[in-house]
Amino acid sequence: MPLLIDDRNPRPKQRHVATRSIAWTIFVSRWLQAPLYLGLIVAQGVYVVQFMRELWHIITHVGSLNESSIMLLVLGLVDVVMVANLLIMVIIGGYETFVSRIEVEGHPDEPEWLSHVNANVLKVKLAMAIIGISSIHLLRTFIEAEHHTQQTMLWQTVIHLAFIVSALALALIDRIGLPRPEAAAHRSPNVRPHEPSSEPVRVTG
Repeated sequence: MPLLIDDRNPRPKQRHVATRSIAWTIFVSRWLQAPLYLGLIVAQGVYVVQFMRELWHIITHVGSLNESSIMLLVLGLVDVVMVANLLIMVIIGGYETFVSRIEVEGHPDEPEWLSHVNANVLKVKLAMAIIGISSIHLLRTFIEAEHHTQQTMLWQTVIHLAFIVSALALALIDRIGLPRPEAAAHRSPNVRPHEPSSEPVRVTG
């Protein structure tokens, strides 16, 4: 006897609705990251306060500071700025990539890198920012060489080189992952085969 299937059975529809509800819940859960980026904005405000304190210290003690001390203090200011730039990239790039679009297209202050930001580009830029911060710390260590052991300076140099190698590896992986122009042209639906010219052909004797 053949098995009769009742088309009015609501179970497949309920299963479809449940699947859509789970998928929508997962999609909406990306907004849980929004408080994290707001917290990074607060952390950036803390760095602004720290920058102003160090700058005020330089201004008020400029007469009693020698050249090396001023250089170290200025490097500290540059270090704070580099960390703030890193925070900006994480906040804006991370929010744009993982949470929601930032509607700033056409704004005169739109960052140049925001128009083509993605997870790979963000990782490479973060790696470059970390290399800049590590360079400042390494330079400060060399300036204060008398206060550090050779082993400490060696390990900081090795760690800095590790950051450079990691950034190069990320950039290479990102470059390998880019589609080749021939393949992109082959896959593009807008590419049409070569059409013959519509101009008349002149035959000369």
